[in-house]
Amino acid sequence: MTVASTGTDDPISALIAQELDLGAGQVARTIALLDDDNTVPFIARYRKEVTGGLDEEQIRAIERRRTYLRQLRERKAAVLASIAEQGKLTDELRAQLEAATTLQTVEDLYLPYKPKRRTRAMIARERGLQPLADRIRELLAAPPKDLGKPGGPDLAALAAEFLGENVPNVEEALQGARDIIAEEVTEDATVRAETRTLTANAGRLTVSLADASLDPTKKYELYYDYSEALDAVPPHRWLAINRGEREGVLRVHVDAPTERILPLLEARAGLGRPLPPAAMPFVHQVREAVGDGYKRLLAPAIEREVRGDRTDDADSHAVQIFAANLRALLLQPPLSGRVTIGIDPGIRTGCKIAVVDATGKVLTTGTIYPFEPKNDRAGAKKTLFGLIRHFDATIIAIGNGTASRETEALVAEVIGETPGRVMYAIVNEAGASVYSASPLARKEMPDLDVSLRGAVSIARRLQDPLAELVKIDPQSIGVGLYQHDVDQRELAATLDAVVESCVNLVGVDLNTASPALLKYVSGLTAKQAEAIVAHRDAHGPFRQRRELLKVKSVGPKAFQQAAGFLKLPDGVNPLENTPIHPEAYDAVERLFALMDVTGREKDLPARVRAFRQKTAREKGGLAALAALLEIGEPTLADILDSLERPGRDPREDAPPVILRQDVLSLDDLKEGMVLKGTVRNVVDFGLFVDIGVKQDGLVHISEMADRRIRHPLDVAQVGDIVRVRVLKVDKERGRIGLSMKGMAGDGNN
Repeated sequence: MTVASTGTDDPISALIAQELDLGAGQVARTIALLDDDNTVPFIARYRKEVTGGLDEEQIRAIERRRTYLRQLRERKAAVLASIAEQGKLTDELRAQLEAATTLQTVEDLYLPYKPKRRTRAMIARERGLQPLADRIRELLAAPPKDLGKPGGPDLAALAAEFLGENVPNVEEALQGARDIIAEEVTEDATVRAETRTLTANAGRLTVSLADASLDPTKKYELYYDYSEALDAVPPHRWLAINRGEREGVLRVHVDAPTERILPLLEARAGLGRPLPPAAMPFVHQVREAVGDGYKRLLAPAIEREVRGDRTDDADSHAVQIFAANLRALLLQPPLSGRVTIGIDPGIRTGCKIAVVDATGKVLTTGTIYPFEPKNDRAGAKKTLFGLIRHFDATIIAIGNGTASRETEALVAEVIGETPGRVMYAIVNEAGASVYSASPLARKEMPDLDVSLRGAVSIARRLQDPLAELVKIDPQSIGVGLYQHDVDQRELAATLDAVVESCVNLVGVDLNTASPALLKYVSGLTAKQAEAIVAHRDAHGPFRQRRELLKVKSVGPKAFQQAAGFLKLPDGVNPLENTPIHPEAYDAVERLFALMDVTGREKDLPARVRAFRQKTAREKGGLAALAALLEIGEPTLADILDSLERPGRDPREDAPPVILRQDVLSLDDLKEGMVLKGTVRNVVDFGLFVDIGVKQDGLVHISEMADRRIRHPLDVAQVGDIVRVRVLKVDKERGRIGLSMKGMAGDGNN
């Protein structure tokens, strides 16, 4: 293993270390690994000795800051070069640029020198009025006693010196001087920074109705006459207001604290001190210039920037909530090893049915028509009875789309009349239709109609959520809020990172994984994933991880990054079915020799556990054993964990899926009733919980715990099983209010 230089004198590494409270060497070595094209999952799991045990979240934080700070460095260089080329780069300006810590500060400093469209100040300069503007400001900066002398400066006489063909009168000369002063003051980097801070911290967001006809359902009625402190508007409200503005329903404005901002600008222009009456004509000119500059130039720009910054913050917040929900959804426990019937509910076109075996292989498909217009309920039940008996199916997965609850009632009837233990579960079918029509679905199920593929996907989602959901664009999975409004590049990059993290946490069976799953494995691309499956189809199952190197386009680097995350349950070496990386196999063999085992013993986990406990009690403990095996102590700990729990799926620790046999309706719900439900979505204001009726109930954040909580994610996540009490049922609007207060613990799964 080779790692690039870790020189800790790198200012970027030092700054990131300070920001994240990490060691400078840790950060420098991690950046070197990232620069050497190592993936985050690989670094987090297999380079702990190098990073000092940093986890994925810390490594991704380093990666983000590294990218930003390098962009900042490049932008500084470009700006310095541009100003120098203009011959305007002073030592003071260079020092200010080099000390800048944000891109915004760099742009503020660059603004006076940045090429721009023709402005009123430019035209005034072309008319030769820059000296007049300079003279006015110089006079205001002079000692008050000089301004008050008899025969002191006269404003009209001063302006008259600049009259000519392009400046016919004194007023036009003064107007040009004011335009120049207005631009100079409002382009001052310090002024912009302080104005931005004041607006952001003390401004108010004011929203009013722009066009009621564009909001027939009154979705935005809350914001028709709305005002709130800028820094108090929560992210979900900010995104809702932005959407209403884009749709033409709302009019949005930022009310800045002008009573605090204008004195700041005037002081910067030289008016921040007592001046004699003789100076008043000059004071009036500058004060008028400042007022005009603020209203015409600075206020609109700062409003755009502040709103842009708040929108960026709201976007990032929404993306992180979506990411947390997606991670929880992907890591829901699989319901494997059971024949499953998937039902994609429908009314006019019928309910599509697919039966899949314990591995997800399609056994049969069909359609039943229990609802309008055919109303063949008896025939639908007969078909379900037959499928359950013929295939010995024990689980029915029902999609949560149109007619889901009607289908659920039908299934509950069938289960009630079926001997044996048959259960059902409601499955979130978001994105199933997108997947069904995709090239991937056509390739996987070429002989099935697009409508039947959705039923297959619903069944497989229950069997293995991760393996099935990776086939769908994460943005279509439906566990976010305003996901179509936020920065789509940031959303896509973040969600891809979540999927990558989940896939590599769980690991992938190299001999059964689809290309859609393999492409998320550390180090593999979509093209390489396709090549692996093609090689598997042509040459049969892989028996060793190293056979990956025989696949065209998979080289040593890709193999290094991917190997530890690919499992072979039937491999020639039992280690091939563990997260132990092939680069550590030699160390494991030396460990086995010390233990006097082959590694194939049935009681190997117990032997490893006993050996670990014994070693820990001896002099030098595990550190001495790691040195003897020539590996790091973190790597040794991971090896021992893997050997003690072979084939462990981390999803086993998650709460199991709720399986039902009967069905509830809105009419069955009574205030005070206590039920168990599954968290389907987490948003800023609470949880949406599936309690087995047509509509998910809402647990508002104020009803989530007996204590005050900062955010719903502090209490629960998607997939959690929670006990709730019914607070209110609004049958007309289909809304259910729930509470978790008084239940056994916060996040009571």
